[in-house]
Amino acid sequence: MKQPNIVYILADDMGYGDVSCLNERSALHTPHIDAMHDAGLSCTNAHASSAVCTPSRYSIMTGRYCWRTRLKNGVLFGYDEPLIDRDRETVASYLKGKGYKTACIGKWHLGFEWSLKDEEDKQSIDYEKPLKDTPVHHGFDYFYGIAGSLDMPPYVYVENDRVTAVPDRICGDESGVDGLNKGYFRTGPTGSDFVHEEVLGNFTQRVLDTLDQYKDDPFFIYFPLTAPHTPILPTEKYRGRSGTNAYGDFVLMCDDIVGMVNQKLEKLGLLEDTIVVFTSDNGCSPMANFPELAQYGHNPSYIFRGHKADIYEGGHRIPYIIQWPKGIKAGSQSDATVCLSDMYATLRELHGDEPDSGLSEDSVSNLPLWQGDTQKEVRESIIHHSINGSFSIRKGRWKLVACPDSGGWSLPRPGTVPEDEPKFQLYDMATDIRERRNLYGTMPEVEADLMSLLQWHKDNNV
Repeated sequence: MKQPNIVYILADDMGYGDVSCLNERSALHTPHIDAMHDAGLSCTNAHASSAVCTPSRYSIMTGRYCWRTRLKNGVLFGYDEPLIDRDRETVASYLKGKGYKTACIGKWHLGFEWSLKDEEDKQSIDYEKPLKDTPVHHGFDYFYGIAGSLDMPPYVYVENDRVTAVPDRICGDESGVDGLNKGYFRTGPTGSDFVHEEVLGNFTQRVLDTLDQYKDDPFFIYFPLTAPHTPILPTEKYRGRSGTNAYGDFVLMCDDIVGMVNQKLEKLGLLEDTIVVFTSDNGCSPMANFPELAQYGHNPSYIFRGHKADIYEGGHRIPYIIQWPKGIKAGSQSDATVCLSDMYATLRELHGDEPDSGLSEDSVSNLPLWQGDTQKEVRESIIHHSINGSFSIRKGRWKLVACPDSGGWSLPRPGTVPEDEPKFQLYDMATDIRERRNLYGTMPEVEADLMSLLQWHKDNNV
C-alpha cells in the first residue's frame, strides 16, 4: 500500500484570528484555508511550543521542546550555528528512512554552519564555499531557502549546501521600528538574485515544481513560509484586497498560496491521499499594527489575550488544520489540546512505529483525533514558553503561568509588575479563556500539582 504524501505549510506569525473560519468576526476572508477546514480536521486548541519561531520549528522537526537545547529564550539569527544536533533524528530523516522523498523549501531558522575565511573570525563568511550544515544534513533530499526570517541577513538563497548568488550589495529598511514600519528588515549583505518582494512567490513556485518532480513517489514537503512576518510585502496583485491594511493583504496572499498547493495536488491526482497541514509557528506579531486592524473590526488574536512573544494564549494558540481526504473525515473538529511537537509521534504511529521517548519526549500522537475520536484528550499536559524564557503549564482546565507578567511584549511587560503583586498567575481556562482573572493563591492544591508537574518535565531533560 502506498504511503500517504505529506505537505506541511507553516505560516510565519499568522494569528488564530486571521483565519476566517476560526473567527466569526474576522475582517479577512481566507477561502482556501477555510476549504481545508471544511475538508479535514481543525484543532481549535492547538499550540506552538513557544511564542516565537525558532523554538517552534525545532519542536516540529524533533518532537522536543526547544528549551531542552542551548536556546533558553529568544530566537536564532541568520549567522547562528545549527540548533539540531547532527546525529538527532528529525521528522525528515525518519520519513526518508521510510522511503519518502523529502524537501524543505522556505525559511529554515534553525541555524546553518557557514564556511569561514578565517576559522577564528565567526563573521568572516565565505559565501563561495559550501555550507557545512543545512537541512540536507538533517534528512532532507533537497533544500532551497533562507537562513532565518526575511528581516534577518544575510539575504541569500541557499540551495542544498550552496549560496545561489554571492552578496554584491547591502540592503535594509530599519526606519520606524517603534512606529511599526511594516516593510522593516535589518541591514545586511544581499545576493544579486535576492529581491525581498519576490521571495514568497519564488518559494511557492519551487514547491509546485517539486510536486511535479516527486509525484511518482511518496513525499514529504516542508514549506515554511516567510509570511505574514515582516517585512510585510504583499505583491501588487494583493495590495488593497483585504480592505484592511498591508498585513491583511499579506494574509490573503498566504491563503492563495495554500490554494495553489492544493490545486496542484488535485491536478496531479494526489489530493486524495496527501496529508496537507496548515498551521502557524506562533501568534501574530504586533508589527501587524493591532490598533490599525481594530479600526476594521479585526483582531489577529481572536478573543485571546496577548500576541507573539507572550505567555498568554495569543502568543502560542494557532490555527492547525489537517486535510487528508483518504484518512480524515471532512468537517471534523477537535478541542483536544495538541502541540506542534506532536507531528513526530503522530507520523510514527501512522507508520506503525512506537513513539521513541528517548528521541522525541515531548511528542504525543494525535492519530486518534485524525481517525475520528476527536474529543479524546491525547495529552496529559502541555508546556508553553515565551520569548524571555518564561514557562506556563496547562493541564485540563487549569493554566499556571510561572511569572507575574506577559513574558513577552504585551502588558504587563517583564519588570513592570509591582513587588506586592502575585509572582505567578493561575487561570481557569474553562470559564476564563481570555485570561482576565488571576486566581493564583486561591487554589493551593491545583497550584502545587501544576508546579510539581512543570518541574518534573524540566528535570527530565534527556
